[in-house]
Amino acid sequence: MPLTPDVSRALADIPDVQWSVRAVDVATGRELCSHDDAAVLPTASVGKVLLLVETARQVEAGELDPAQPLPRLAEDAVQDSGIWQLLAADRLCVADLAHLVGIVSDNLATNVLLRRVGLDRVQRTTDHLGLRRARLNDRVRDQRGPGDPWTLSEGSASEWVDLFTRLAADAVVSAWVSRRVLAWLRAGADLSMVAQPLGLDPLAHADGDRGLRLWHKTGTDDGTRADVGLLSGPDGTVAYAAIARWDPSGEDRRMPVLAVMHALGRALLPAVAH
Repeated sequence: MPLTPDVSRALADIPDVQWSVRAVDVATGRELCSHDDAAVLPTASVGKVLLLVETARQVEAGELDPAQPLPRLAEDAVQDSGIWQLLAADRLCVADLAHLVGIVSDNLATNVLLRRVGLDRVQRTTDHLGLRRARLNDRVRDQRGPGDPWTLSEGSASEWVDLFTRLAADAVVSAWVSRRVLAWLRAGADLSMVAQPLGLDPLAHADGDRGLRLWHKTGTDDGTRADVGLLSGPDGTVAYAAIARWDPSGEDRRMPVLAVMHALGRALLPAVAH
């Protein structure tokens, strides 16, 4: 199905950006829009959703105690997104770390949690879910060397939408795991991308704001913007993914890319709230 004219025009205005976009009505499976949705692009912190899935799976299986305190070590240190690096506490429990990952995409919390959960187990569960393009490849690093995976995470809009559609249906590992992951994502504070036109309170929308609810994860890196999730309102629920990639050594495309994402958010709003 074609994108709305506003979104199509916005995409055409920046031809040097590669996109992978898809949105579907969760209840009916009807495709609302798509653009090169099978393209695999880097998704930065979006891949942390897969860490949360495996964390929830291990908690449900009794392999991981959500109250277990985990220490931050020198090897976990990383900058950029998150607040734990600014706090005095040297230990936080598993459940609190998962909340930090879901709400503020905390890089330090991600590395500590991933060290305990295990990247190999995240990837095994990703495989068991049938995901082939959506991957978490590594821990968060300030710099990537020649021996490191080329990107933190990657995926296509098609697979990320599939994952969130299954989360909405309680079908990712189990109903408990699906609901736990969405609970960790329900207060995501980065509303700069697809969610920007919704006018949600960035600090107080976890239980809904003006009839709208959002469960999502964003990813930001040089030359990358990604936003995937569920948007729900009184008239329906939409699963969406918008991933953009451009040459980070060339002209900065952040603002026009965000403009496209804002246009997509406006286009999706009537599907959930007439």
